[in-house]
Amino acid sequence: MRCKVIAVVVAALVAETVVVSRRRGSLLNFNTVVRCRSGHLFTTLWVPGASVTSLRLGLWRLQRCPVGNHWSMVSPVRVSELTEEERQAAAQVHDARLP
Repeated sequence: MRCKVIAVVVAALVAETVVVSRRRGSLLNFNTVVRCRSGHLFTTLWVPGASVTSLRLGLWRLQRCPVGNHWSMVSPVRVSELTEEERQAAAQVHDARLP
C-alpha cells in the first residue's frame, strides 16, 4: 500500500513538472505567468513539486492575486498564446518576491 501511495505522488509530481515546463517553455524560469480565476495575469515563482508563496492543489494553487487583491486559484498559462499586451501586463506585476 505504501509503495502505491509513493508511486502516485511521484507520478503527480512528474505530471506537474511536464505540464508546467511545457506551458512555460522552460523548467528553470522563475517568472512564470499565471492567471487567476478572475482572468488577471501576473508572474510568480512556480517550482514544480513545491509551494513557496501558495497552497498547492494539484496543477492549481491557491494564491493571493496582486492584480485584483484577492485570493484565487491560479494556474500557469502558455506565454505563446498571450498577446504582446498581455505579456507586458503580466511582466509588470509579480506576487511577493522572496529575499
